[in-house]
Amino acid sequence: MKFVNQRRREWCFLGLMLALPVHAQSSSPLPAAKPLVEVWKSPYCGCCKDWVTHLQKNGFAVKVTETVDTASQREKLGMPAQYGSCHTARVGGYVIEGHVPAREMHRLLKEKPKALGLAVPAMPIGSPGMDGPEYGNRRDPYQVLLVERDGRATVYQSY
Repeated sequence: MKFVNQRRREWCFLGLMLALPVHAQSSSPLPAAKPLVEVWKSPYCGCCKDWVTHLQKNGFAVKVTETVDTASQREKLGMPAQYGSCHTARVGGYVIEGHVPAREMHRLLKEKPKALGLAVPAMPIGSPGMDGPEYGNRRDPYQVLLVERDGRATVYQSY
């Protein structure tokens, strides 16, 4: 009987080890979590929805809050009105205003500059979310601005 109980404990231990997730059994790192982008946008804006889809396709998790007053959220987060667009977001402690490409948001999170965030003022055609079939092949040049906490901005990337 003692032998049977010992065997039962060994089998239970083996079953427990096999039931553990693979990462608990190995020393390999867990996959990194996707950065979460909080977005405030109008429920009636199709280009904002397309921008959210762009972010999701490019490695971001997105939480959307529908609002008809994005200006108040922009003001609350400290983004100056002159950089305004149709939606406002926050990621990794930075404010994102307008149709900023996911590529520049990843760069921002990697470089971690001391700044308020990024902005693409207005709604330039050809920027993410403003690049649908209704615009054809039209691509207007635009700039992604790095906005400082004092409201000054420099060009972060030109498109």
